[in-house]
Amino acid sequence: MSDDTLWTGAPGNYTDPEAPAALAVVRELVNQGRFADATEAARRLFGGQSEVYQPLGDINLEFGATHQAYDSYKRELDLHTATVLVTYNIGEVRYMREHFCSNPHQVIVTMISANIPGQVSCTMSLSSRLKNNVTVTNANELVMEGICPSQRPSLRKGNSNDVTGIKFAAVVGLQIGGNTGKATVVNDQQLRLDNADWVVLVVAASSSFNGPFVNPADSKLDPTSIALNTLNLTRNLTYDQLKAAHLDDYQHLFYRLTIQLSRGLKDTHSLSTEKDRLNEEVGGEIRTSADRVKSFSIDEDPSLVELLFQYGRYLLISCSRPGTQVSNLQGIWNQEVAPAWDAAPHLNINLQMNYWPALPCNLSECQEPLFDFLASLAVNGSKTAKVNYQSSGWVTHHVTDIWAKSSAFLKNPKHAVWPMGGAWLCIHLWEHYQFSLDKDFLENKAYPLLEGCATFLVDWLIDGHGGYLETNPSTSPEHAFLTPDGQPASVSYSTTMDIMIIREVFSAVLLSAEVLGKSDTDLVKNIKKALPRLPPIQIARDRTIMEWALDFQDPEIHHRHLSHLFGLYPGHTITLEKNADVCEAAANSLYKRGEDGPGWSTTWKMALWARLFNSENAYRMVLKLITVVPPGEKVDFEGGLYNNLWTAHPPFQIDANFGFTAAIAEMLLQSTQNDLYLLPALPRDKWPRGCVKGLRARGDVTVNLCWDEGELQEALLWSNHGNSVTRLHYGELVTAIAVCSSTIYKFNRGLQCLEAWPLGK
Repeated sequence: MSDDTLWTGAPGNYTDPEAPAALAVVRELVNQGRFADATEAARRLFGGQSEVYQPLGDINLEFGATHQAYDSYKRELDLHTATVLVTYNIGEVRYMREHFCSNPHQVIVTMISANIPGQVSCTMSLSSRLKNNVTVTNANELVMEGICPSQRPSLRKGNSNDVTGIKFAAVVGLQIGGNTGKATVVNDQQLRLDNADWVVLVVAASSSFNGPFVNPADSKLDPTSIALNTLNLTRNLTYDQLKAAHLDDYQHLFYRLTIQLSRGLKDTHSLSTEKDRLNEEVGGEIRTSADRVKSFSIDEDPSLVELLFQYGRYLLISCSRPGTQVSNLQGIWNQEVAPAWDAAPHLNINLQMNYWPALPCNLSECQEPLFDFLASLAVNGSKTAKVNYQSSGWVTHHVTDIWAKSSAFLKNPKHAVWPMGGAWLCIHLWEHYQFSLDKDFLENKAYPLLEGCATFLVDWLIDGHGGYLETNPSTSPEHAFLTPDGQPASVSYSTTMDIMIIREVFSAVLLSAEVLGKSDTDLVKNIKKALPRLPPIQIARDRTIMEWALDFQDPEIHHRHLSHLFGLYPGHTITLEKNADVCEAAANSLYKRGEDGPGWSTTWKMALWARLFNSENAYRMVLKLITVVPPGEKVDFEGGLYNNLWTAHPPFQIDANFGFTAAIAEMLLQSTQNDLYLLPALPRDKWPRGCVKGLRARGDVTVNLCWDEGELQEALLWSNHGNSVTRLHYGELVTAIAVCSSTIYKFNRGLQCLEAWPLGK
């Protein structure tokens, strides 16, 4: 079990009054070209460590020795219904367990049944690796109460008695079916169920977390009362009623977008409903998800690509809804008390990638937790900006946590000294408006955050080399270089990513201000003065894009991050139409980086190749990702998929699952505010036949595409707004279009509009 509010610690102080003096020293060392010394001095800019995401606990079901002699075991996840089904046989008895997590009722529901009456017997208990206490309130209810550590694991002293951490509670209620079924209490901590026809377990959980600014010791929330109340609201509901509400809620989101990929006319299997289960049945035999991944290098089964695409959408629906916390590094699926990298949101790629599919893949409301979190970061970040940098606006760095940590990390300057995390996140605000054209969202939520972010960036820029404005200190996330005298360093000035992000944020503010009628403000005037003074993208001697302002030697040319290509994707400052020479350098940079890397790096490369309309290389990265990583074993490569299709760094990180879904969308459809590109990076020889319905594009446009023999057959598009989309692209064809509100347009492969009719007809 997981609860996304269970973290160690409490709100922190993310300011350092000694930082301005340290900043002045670092800047002077950079100005003198003493980059190794500047890197060492930048350690004085470190903040504290983030806190750690914690697992809630486990529901333990003990079935006895007879259940060890099972056969015909099968476990599957059905993406159409977001349910897990487990079936197996013991003699003549066929057992079934079905699980789902209900967003409408905020409970986990499990039904255990058998095909012969009176055969369901088991012992149930609750446990947690966190400090807890379990009680049985009656023969139908278990309660576990506990508390998270008040400090991260590395700071705890022995078995310290935590009393100030986040409190939590989990409650399990039973519904028992059958005339002979009976539940009894065992040792005051377990429930024993005997001879039932079926049993339904309903699990509710809660915590005392009351927002990032309330210390757990001061929280007035009672998690036990909240969990019991949630459970009580389901008491009079049958299993079928709970499941119906779950399906209505989930399928409303999931079925907005469907996708079919096929090798050709004879490939009927890939169009079957089995493709959206993690296991499939072929010729009476079960092929597990691991079997399918293992065979992909041989069969290149398009249905597995479909499955992995929709799996990313399922995961985002599961972990990020209005009212939840943001999706963290391992999502809600972390099971460790000391997870890799604390399971903390990392703002130099992870958190952003988690939300890349939300807009193009028709799940825009899944972004709401991100925007709520941004508002919290801005509160703490304004204090960090004022004290640490003596700047206006707000700032945050590369690692954060549930307490909206905004200060720098503390382990290495190449990670920590990067005040661009909030700026990158702010671009998601403008993107949300571009896809939705929701002016109320832009004015009341997005623009105030963009305004504060841009205000900091204007202050952060200083006069620098060659008359340009520069960022100093500056790093390219997690990467280092060699100084001219051969010393390793990571701190310099005006890294390419810094300038690309700033350019994107400034552009978003100017365009937002134009929409909102705020173009005469001082901030807008300052941005207009600053933009022409930002340094241009530079091409290195080897015809790649320079990652740093100087053409330093790169000691790790296959580094996992692709920060200097940010302007190509997810940004829009590099395009084939406007920057052909820079795009050529971007392609050279991708070749130089190579194909190896963690899962998230692989999917970022997929999207970058897609933006270059290079279907062959985008598909090569699909092949690279779909490689099985045996669970629990050390492997000599990065990336790949675990047996359950989670993506591997390794270890497990959830971001590449989302990155894959977003990258596939980029291969099939791309957009700007004025242009739609149909099938821009379709691997025609791999998926010659297919159909995708419900992709979203900028300008509040929805698009359906069908193709055959590698060529577009039909495109439908519509918008709920009168919008600015004026050009439609397919291959070398370009046509001018005018899209009116609430009208569906049908185009053929020659981009001729064959028909138009009212939306909803």
